[in-house]
Amino acid sequence: MVFSSKLIENAVNEFSKLPGIGRKTALRMVLHLLKLNEEEVDGFADAVSKMRREIRFCNQCHNISDTETCEVCSNPGRNRSQICVVENIRDVIAIESTQQYSGLYHVLGGILSPLDGVGPEQLQIASLVQRVRQTDVKEVVMALSPNIEGDTTVYYIARQLSGSGVSLTTIARGIAFGGELEYADEMTLARSIARRLPIENYVNGVG
Repeated sequence: MVFSSKLIENAVNEFSKLPGIGRKTALRMVLHLLKLNEEEVDGFADAVSKMRREIRFCNQCHNISDTETCEVCSNPGRNRSQICVVENIRDVIAIESTQQYSGLYHVLGGILSPLDGVGPEQLQIASLVQRVRQTDVKEVVMALSPNIEGDTTVYYIARQLSGSGVSLTTIARGIAFGGELEYADEMTLARSIARRLPIENYVNGVG
């Protein structure tokens, strides 16, 4: 792809670094920005820059937040006896979109994957265990992607929470094994949350 402007080329190179954006799509985005007035482009750039500079992670659940505590954790209307454990922030957004869950969340920041060098120390597992033992939590819902790494993480956390007295459940297998939670349609995900199972059933291959 040959450019007559180095400025355009540089902008295309930056946009094409985004996931799922090829150089042709990046070029369309850049050319679209050229059609906007300078104030609109400045607003776009400022919004992205401010987001990156000022975004925080919730000091309780590790979800993205504008303040020290996210809107979910600070909402008095949420069911504080439930914690839904998810892999990443996208999973929180996916579950919230179903409107089938009213409890709190805990974002691990990934799942166990020894081959990739991801162990318990790289995830927010210790903070989850501490949170469960120090608060009045009755149920921990494991909402991790149904694949080998997700299952391994579920088993590990279940062992860490053994003896805590909380009910450990997992979303039902409405999502195909090997699938990613964030890509499940809202109906399937909602059904999986509503029909969640005890961890014992999950471990024994039921559901």
